[in-house]
Amino acid sequence: MDRAPHDHYRVSLGGRDEATATPRLPPSSSNVKVDVIVTAGIAVPALMKVTSVIPVVIALGSDPVGSGQVASLARPGGNITGPSLQYTELAGKRLELLREIMPALRRLGVLANAGYADALLEMRELRALATTLGVEVTAPEIRRADDITPAFETFKGGVEALYVIGDPLVNSNLGRIVTSSNAARLPTLFNVGDYVKGGGLISYGPNFSDMFQRAAEYTDKILRGAKPGELPIEQPTKFELFINLTTAKALGITIPGTVLARADQVIE
Repeated sequence: MDRAPHDHYRVSLGGRDEATATPRLPPSSSNVKVDVIVTAGIAVPALMKVTSVIPVVIALGSDPVGSGQVASLARPGGNITGPSLQYTELAGKRLELLREIMPALRRLGVLANAGYADALLEMRELRALATTLGVEVTAPEIRRADDITPAFETFKGGVEALYVIGDPLVNSNLGRIVTSSNAARLPTLFNVGDYVKGGGLISYGPNFSDMFQRAAEYTDKILRGAKPGELPIEQPTKFELFINLTTAKALGITIPGTVLARADQVIE
């Protein structure tokens, strides 16, 4: 039986704090009648305070189980589901990739928003892995855009490479981060290819287009009557490796052929 067409709504999350790049929800959000909300992971904690009834599809959830947003991958429970980026589990792969390029790496800087729970989860996993490999981690606390420049002062002369954990604060200050890391001659590892297109050295992570496509499939299932709590959280299946050879040359780094051979996009 065909379903009646749904009304469409454009829902504003009320903007964001420009210093911290976190979303602000308008007080009336819980009164807006919608069938499903599709959002990136950063907005989920705020949405959890607003509704436990309206289905929420996370298009780019970093680690929904680790952050306590769902009960399990197989059976989320509640009103939240969607594909997961599983960034926490990818921390090891990213660190291994960086060590392929820099086998002698012993001191690693980490740039992460201390006010973003998912970033802290990835940071914790990264620290544990680094310890087993004999890599010392330096991670100055940043919570606002104004904390980024002092962080690079902390890195100066004390780290050999930089691991950046992406979030809206990082996204909003990408130019400053890339410029500062290159000026400090720090090879920088990101989780998104766009950062590498912007001048970063290398990135490894899920294909965002594929993740949004899968989020659309979740949304369709929910609009057809499926319960979000019964739709398993799917993990990424398509990953992308981006390398910026222009940046590598400027930093005096030679990318091993074995790494170049695996790249999905090489920027020259």
